[in-house]
Amino acid sequence: QSQLVESGGGSVQPGGSLRLSCVISGTTLAYNVIGWFRQAPGKEREGVSWISRTEDLTNYASDVKGRFTITRDDAKNTVYLQMDRLKPEDTGVYYCAVGVSVVDVTDAGAYDLWGQGTQVTVSS
Repeated sequence: QSQLVESGGGSVQPGGSLRLSCVISGTTLAYNVIGWFRQAPGKEREGVSWISRTEDLTNYASDVKGRFTITRDDAKNTVYLQMDRLKPEDTGVYYCAVGVSVVDVTDAGAYDLWGQGTQVTVSS
């Protein structure tokens, strides 16, 4: 059974850090990109960061660049999102997703498999 399982969310104060994990298992999808997205209450899902499955290529949304770092551990089939200097506007449910033929990495509709999400709350 194909599944993505996120973990690592929680509640932190502004300026704090969290590391999210996404374990990818049971899939035969020939995906080429893994993305992290987030959705705040009342808002649309938005892209946060992306990483190539096979190449050393990463990308970030402008509002997280310099604060977030995406990495992958191929031996563990896990993708991480290190989030530093968190802000209240980073609050939301964070999802990881994999895509097979993704042209626009920011397009959530282009992804084929999603996790269930993990809540991140940044508040004083």
